[in-house]
Amino acid sequence: MSGRSVHALDRDSDWSNIRVTVAGLGVAGYSCADALMQLGAIVTVIDDHDTDRQAERAEVLRVLGVQVFLGGGVPLPAETDVFVVSPGLKPHASLINGAIAEGVPVWGELELAWRLRARTGAAEWLCVTGTNGKTTSTLMLESMLRASGARTVAAGNIGNPLVDVVMHDELDAIAIEVGAPQLPFVQSMSPLAAVCLNFADDHLDHFGDRDQYFLAKSRIFHNCRIAAVYDVDEPATRRMVEQADVIEGCRAIGITKGVPSVGMLGVVEDLIVDRAFIAERAESAQELAALSDIRPLVEHNVSNALGAAALSRAYGVEAQAVRDGLRSFEPAAHRIAEVGEFAGIRYVDDSKATNAHAAATSLRSYESVVWIGGGLAKGQRFDDLVREVANRLRAAVLVGSDAGEIADAMRRHAPDVPVIIVERTDTGAMSQAVAAARECALPGDVVLLAPGCASWD
Repeated sequence: MSGRSVHALDRDSDWSNIRVTVAGLGVAGYSCADALMQLGAIVTVIDDHDTDRQAERAEVLRVLGVQVFLGGGVPLPAETDVFVVSPGLKPHASLINGAIAEGVPVWGELELAWRLRARTGAAEWLCVTGTNGKTTSTLMLESMLRASGARTVAAGNIGNPLVDVVMHDELDAIAIEVGAPQLPFVQSMSPLAAVCLNFADDHLDHFGDRDQYFLAKSRIFHNCRIAAVYDVDEPATRRMVEQADVIEGCRAIGITKGVPSVGMLGVVEDLIVDRAFIAERAESAQELAALSDIRPLVEHNVSNALGAAALSRAYGVEAQAVRDGLRSFEPAAHRIAEVGEFAGIRYVDDSKATNAHAAATSLRSYESVVWIGGGLAKGQRFDDLVREVANRLRAAVLVGSDAGEIADAMRRHAPDVPVIIVERTDTGAMSQAVAAARECALPGDVVLLAPGCASWD
């Protein structure tokens, strides 16, 4: 098929002679293959892995007429017209490089989902990314939209496959969590508004270096139509917006935990206020909510709420619905979750803090902490984290394959803080870590699980 014809493919196209190869049979890949099969495309799925879950999905797809090849070393099938890649495939993988060299268009899940939207009446896309906080902000946004009466759902990296959502779209707006691995192959996506909450080292093993990770994150603003939202206290997010190729008329909207200037949302005393989406922007501010409406009220959740509020206001949500949405918001599990208090010691689960930036943010929320951290570092270093929070640490209990990396940083920058390394690598390691933390903690302390690493080890 000609490149021109492939470039124009959308939901209403004739897919019957389009040969699509889908790489990856995870949740997103399965959803993509199923949708393409429904449209009549000739679908092949390849996956390096061959687990029981993948075998189960493969069996379903084969019954529907999809060719599936599991196990490593499968090449890109000949005469592939479009290559749809899962976010788990590194952007410079040999399969992707080979497809590009052959002139085969490479799409990610976001690109395919955008093309499969209904031509008329499709839901607006409101996209949330950031190294940390994106799940919380996306769920806050969904809650605000619901409070306004909009038909909505949270989708994307958050759990609901975006392709499934757009194929059954009876919505007004979609709150979309976007991870960096979903962004390298975005081309035609044009969201109503998008936010990048923050930027710090993560996924470096996936992208190769910080610059490539930055470029991937930046694509969240590609073709934005109404608002490109950034944190004025995060220079990298400002730079993303300054460099973004947006639709003419799209506004750069700042968020800040300080007092906002014109064109921003921010905080005045104990209130969240809007100086961007109001008629008299130069003269006044619109009260949206109180800080006490944010749960849990920790510093980084204020930024998450501001990001969600900015996107909701870009969509047209009234101030009262922003407040009501924050009040009815239910935090996702494992994010600054209070487990309980025992003998005057609080136990907090922030196990979703899987990189150094997230762990530092979590640790800054408490004055005196016994920190449980460790896992697979993914190429990160921990010197900046330890330097920043050393004066808050009562002790550190470290687990996982890269516990030594954190311990080395502790020796360099917090030599007086006790460090305990749990040598166990089975599921009993966490019980041992909590017991060790309990022995170190004093009444008034917080025992905080904020690993700063992935659990893939």
